[in-house]
Amino acid sequence: MTDRSQLVLLDPAQMYEADRLTIEAGTPGLELMENAGRACVQAISERFKLGKVAVLCGPGNNGGDGFVIARHLAKAGWQVALYLLGDLSKLKGDAAVMAGKWRGKTATLADASVTGSDLIVDALFGAGLDRDITGEAAALIGDINASQVPVMAVDMPSGIDGRTGAVRGVAFEAALTVTFFRKKPGHLLMPGRGFCGELVVADIGIDASVLTKIAAQPADLTHENAPELWRADFPTPRLGGHKYGRGHAVSVSGPMAATGAARLAAMAALRCGAGLVSVASPGNALAVNASHLTAIMLARADNGEDLACILDDRRKNAVVIGPGCGVGGGTRDKVRAVLASGAATVLDADALTSFEPHPDALFEAIAEHVERPVVLTPHTGEFTRLFNDLSNDDDSKLQACRRAATTSGAVVVLKGPDTVIAAADGRAVINANAPPTLATAGAGDVLAGMICGLLAQSMPPFEAACAGVWLHGAAADAFGPGLIAEDIISMLPAALPLAFEGVRE
Repeated sequence: MTDRSQLVLLDPAQMYEADRLTIEAGTPGLELMENAGRACVQAISERFKLGKVAVLCGPGNNGGDGFVIARHLAKAGWQVALYLLGDLSKLKGDAAVMAGKWRGKTATLADASVTGSDLIVDALFGAGLDRDITGEAAALIGDINASQVPVMAVDMPSGIDGRTGAVRGVAFEAALTVTFFRKKPGHLLMPGRGFCGELVVADIGIDASVLTKIAAQPADLTHENAPELWRADFPTPRLGGHKYGRGHAVSVSGPMAATGAARLAAMAALRCGAGLVSVASPGNALAVNASHLTAIMLARADNGEDLACILDDRRKNAVVIGPGCGVGGGTRDKVRAVLASGAATVLDADALTSFEPHPDALFEAIAEHVERPVVLTPHTGEFTRLFNDLSNDDDSKLQACRRAATTSGAVVVLKGPDTVIAAADGRAVINANAPPTLATAGAGDVLAGMICGLLAQSMPPFEAACAGVWLHGAAADAFGPGLIAEDIISMLPAALPLAFEGVRE
């Protein structure tokens, strides 16, 4: 089982601090660099056949790692050509020491050629890059990408911002990336994730205890989403339990021509363990909803007042609203009724877009009942419409989502291949298990329903959102190609045991 601390993601500044604290505690920087280089060589030897390798070194510590790699690859029998960006005499610190241990030729990057190479080692810039790559380095990266010679990247493919995952001008398309101690946000955030290839995290001698010194509060540390983060809060069936003890979820339907989304959410809530599920339907959609529902109940709600009457029954303790509801005042009224009811709430799709003209009205309604869990599940377009003043060009998806959670007072699930979940208290995770097949109609409705089903069982909102997102990806991955939204629901029985593992009585 993965240790929770292994799921921590460190941005480049935090990783620099981890290095500094380790050196301050008595481990020489040269030892860390030697260990990093050896770890890269081990990963190379396990995946690539002996041959010709071009090692590209930058002017900083990433380049120092490259000199270590070149030395050990040469000892292992590789034919090594080493190319340095910058002047060898200007290298400083540990990088200069490691360059001095290299007994082969050091050519300039301008002389670099991939012709005849079986492998490229990218030790140019690493995760701390904060500017666009230009000039000869950019041209070389373009040539190497076009050559299709496999690239092994040290720490981060050069050109990828380790904090945001953004491409800074141009970036290596790596087959393998070896990073050290902990992953960086840029390894998981798009588009950076797509440039890393296989990702290996190597132990180079940094103790996990430094994590407690890097962040003032545990909430300041970002994590990769995994069951170890939320398994202890996951609702599990108990002997002697009954359906009324597992909550009653309500999915709010749209009009007759747009009912499928609410039914997908309702079925997902039921499959995730809610004891009972109802669809609150406009009168003109009762017949079509009834024709498709069996284990799920049906109630009429034409407007916000009707919905409030349904939710007067406090046993109905969780609501998902937005999928297929329609955009406008009617949906806003229903959202206000849900928020005023005290039920745990998932706001998705049209429930979010309906507040685009006046987002503060939504945030104020959320703030009026702070004791009630609220989860917002926007995709990028919906997020931009609701939080259009919260991001700038230098923001990462992670930063924007954290700010949105603070502003709204809700847990925010910013969906995508790199879904980010953030809470108002600063906690945040990045999800990385979503297969590309999840880009299909209705998948978001299923996710909203899954989270609602977990909230109905009194799972805390941040943990419910994290669990729902991860299980959504796991179920889709278990199905494979050809996935449609209904398949996600049908595959939940294959995914749920991964959440139950270790906690079932």
